[in-house]
Amino acid sequence: MTIQDATSSIPSKRGSSALSMAPRKKASSSDPLVFHGRHFGRTVFALCNYPSLLTNGILRLEEQREHRVFEQLLDSYPGLLERLKGGSEEEILHVGELVGKGAAGVRGDDTKTLKSAILDWISPKGEAIQPPLHRNSKIDRGFNHELTGSLLCPAGLDWNDPQTKENLQSGEMLVCGDQWPIFLYAHHVYDPEDPWSGLLRSRLLTCAYKHVFMSPSSVDKEPKATRSGNARLHGMNSVTIASIAYIATQVRFTLSSSSVFSQTDTTTDSETFYHSLLDLLEDPEESQEVDELLTWWNRQIFPASSAARRPISANSALSKIRQRRIALKRAAVLDNIHS
Repeated sequence: MTIQDATSSIPSKRGSSALSMAPRKKASSSDPLVFHGRHFGRTVFALCNYPSLLTNGILRLEEQREHRVFEQLLDSYPGLLERLKGGSEEEILHVGELVGKGAAGVRGDDTKTLKSAILDWISPKGEAIQPPLHRNSKIDRGFNHELTGSLLCPAGLDWNDPQTKENLQSGEMLVCGDQWPIFLYAHHVYDPEDPWSGLLRSRLLTCAYKHVFMSPSSVDKEPKATRSGNARLHGMNSVTIASIAYIATQVRFTLSSSSVFSQTDTTTDSETFYHSLLDLLEDPEESQEVDELLTWWNRQIFPASSAARRPISANSALSKIRQRRIALKRAAVLDNIHS
């Protein structure tokens, strides 16, 4: 059966991009695709309409990011392409719902556990947060509280300026998703002359990353050669670009006063925030800075991994060999899809 035969009944018109969150539907929890979706959502793409992704992908739509995510999903789950090729429209949609169930479920799990844990990481050393923040409620977070407000304040603005603080707290100044908060920066310091300096290297982000991918108990410990937790379960031994963006999105939402992670939540604007980070980190023009960032992250999380070593020189023979290997691999996936 050809791929055209397998998908002949699938409508060719795309209602919307697959890389937007889908409404939740019931899917069986026992299928291994749910388990796979949990890790895929964390490390490759978090806010995605998976049924639409698979439908669009199997029809060979070439929108750059959507098709890349589709290829990575096929590559990460052996036998998935064959299952899609031989399946009906209903089966393809069902597979997408299973993966989406895993991604949405793990996002909810992470949101729940981070809500309490983050208070330990932002507390002043040797002191209690004043006024106290509740572990099971977020109503007093966001710009409503001095501490969370200072962390969420957009880089380039001064939280200590009374007018700025008043405008943020009253909602007169709306913060869009592409206005990145100061907590993304190391030591919460932003240099307008060098906005890459310290970006995505804050202790708060590494704490959250260890909590989610290693184990909650690993947060305050030195990284070890042995892997544990979710990273070990999924054979993960290096940090991905999307996993950094995912953790940053989770931390930003956790610090906010919003109670439900929702696609339509214009207050947190989480999807815009997540996509804006990916736009930067996937930009070929920023490859040198991104390589250095990934090396730094791998030293924090996977110090024994080869990925934690110094980045490969951009114009070296090794770099060209690896680029060629990636290109050949992608071409092989496309040939398999088209066959």
